[in-house]
Amino acid sequence: MDQPSGRSFMQVLCEKYSPENFPYRRGPGMGVHVPATPQGSPMKDRLNLPSVLVLNSCGITCAGDESEIAAFCAHVSELDLSDNKLEDWHEVSKIVSNVPHLEFLNLSSNPLSLSVLERSCAGSFAGVRKLVLNNSKASWETVHTILQELPDLEELFLCLNDYETVSCSPVCCQSLKLLHITDNNLQDWTEIRKLGIMFPSLDTLILANNNLMTIEESEDSLARLFPNLRSINLHKSAGLHCWEDIDKLNSFPKLEEVKLLGIPLLQSYTTEERRKLLIARLPSIIKLNGSIVADGEREDSERFFIRYYMEFPEEEVPFRYHELVTKYGKLEPLAVVDLRPQSSVKVEVHFQDKVEEMSIRLDQTVAELKKHLKTVVQLSTSNMLLFYLDQEAPFGPEEMKYSSRALHSYGIRDGDKIYVEPRMK
Repeated sequence: MDQPSGRSFMQVLCEKYSPENFPYRRGPGMGVHVPATPQGSPMKDRLNLPSVLVLNSCGITCAGDESEIAAFCAHVSELDLSDNKLEDWHEVSKIVSNVPHLEFLNLSSNPLSLSVLERSCAGSFAGVRKLVLNNSKASWETVHTILQELPDLEELFLCLNDYETVSCSPVCCQSLKLLHITDNNLQDWTEIRKLGIMFPSLDTLILANNNLMTIEESEDSLARLFPNLRSINLHKSAGLHCWEDIDKLNSFPKLEEVKLLGIPLLQSYTTEERRKLLIARLPSIIKLNGSIVADGEREDSERFFIRYYMEFPEEEVPFRYHELVTKYGKLEPLAVVDLRPQSSVKVEVHFQDKVEEMSIRLDQTVAELKKHLKTVVQLSTSNMLLFYLDQEAPFGPEEMKYSSRALHSYGIRDGDKIYVEPRMK
């Protein structure tokens, strides 16, 4: 049988890990010595291979000599073959079947949709626990074949595969814990629910960038579909436009981590409002958008939620509001505190035996205040000394000796006193 044209797995392996290119063992791995065969093997006599092989973007189209793969890769546990030119599952099977301890396999961006994966080939993947098929355009039929032959598969990556629908597998995959299926076009919830049927043990579901529409499912049904779901990522789900969709996440009985960024529903709120409203609506989560929700933050958020909705019409108040009122009682609105700096104050101006109450601007300087007082005390500005007395200060009056100093820097408040005295000749 003719070998496919192009570079083989073994050819690339020998080139990358030859003593000339890879003279020292780096990290976990081992050196393997294979004597040169009489036929003149293209391999070097010795290769230093780590247990994690990264052979991405190397133009690989076929396996090469299987006996050599078996001799060199007996200890390999992780293999990255992404962005190569593998289009025949039989060639992939020849590689994988000779790597007996393989647990992680990355086949992303290989044109494998050009061939059919037969069950006999898929059987060589049996020990793989983490499989990456991003941008491979793998059909659901291919995925189903893999699921039937990989009894220990725990993590599956199916991103960038142009999926618009999900095809249910004839058998459930009980072992899968993590499904990464971002950057597809799964808009309808009826497609997402099929994932719950196929993967009943799912712990983590990453659905970002799928333009998911509203979650059309009853609470009981959601609990049955995803009974073990602990984490869900719904970043940029453009169709989620009402709070009821967020509330339905509470139906997942074990959910404790949620990611919800880039959703139109939340765009009109400030960053603080967004986080507090989400925390208050999702009482079971312990991590939101990657950040831990502390106990104090939860209480602050729930109290904020009560105050946020307390003025809404009854028909617009969410059920969660009544739950939180039962928990905390009806709260008083927070006092509105104006934190803007005061622009003017009323002070007592003392000159000789006269006292006059005046309103002065705090944005003016001492020199400008003197001009303002000139007509009141009948003194020229050059012949005027000012002293400021804080009504609570224990040290007596402070001379206002710097003409360019702004009045607000003294901390003048209503009721304080300013004494005017003539400069001694």
